[in-house]
Amino acid sequence: MHSAPAPFDELDRKIITALMANARTSFAEIGTAVGLSSTAVKRRVDRLRETGVITGFTATVQPSALGWRTEAYVEVYCEGAAPPRRLAEVVRNHPEITAAMTVTGGADALLHVRARDVEHFEEVLERIRIEPFIRKTISVMVLSHLIPESPEAGASQPAPAETSQRAPDLR
Repeated sequence: MHSAPAPFDELDRKIITALMANARTSFAEIGTAVGLSSTAVKRRVDRLRETGVITGFTATVQPSALGWRTEAYVEVYCEGAAPPRRLAEVVRNHPEITAAMTVTGGADALLHVRARDVEHFEEVLERIRIEPFIRKTISVMVLSHLIPESPEAGASQPAPAETSQRAPDLR
């Protein structure tokens, strides 16, 4: 049995829009913009958090400032029908994978990967490809972001430190 969705009105939508534009906007500033007191805005934000509409607040950071200088999208093709649960287990083991989703079309999944450089990206790709159920991958490197203020253009975590456990250079 499903519970009824939480009430969600136009004021909630305006509050969420303000928070998405700048999560550091004060309740008083939002209240002025939407015609509510800061206390009423806080109550609504608390309710939106409790009901799972608002899932968190984050900072968007320039990826290169955190050591991420290379970015790509990787299509993953699996042998047979790899369950999404198994794909999720694999991607959680790679801090370089910043987003992952199952998709329609030829590929089974699409991964958003950030790496320090092309060599690091190649290492990540090799680690993904050794999974026994992955048949092939197709990668597309990002050259620039056409919408630089989009969440995809920012980074959510720093790049991992260099390690001495790099794969041997086979070239």
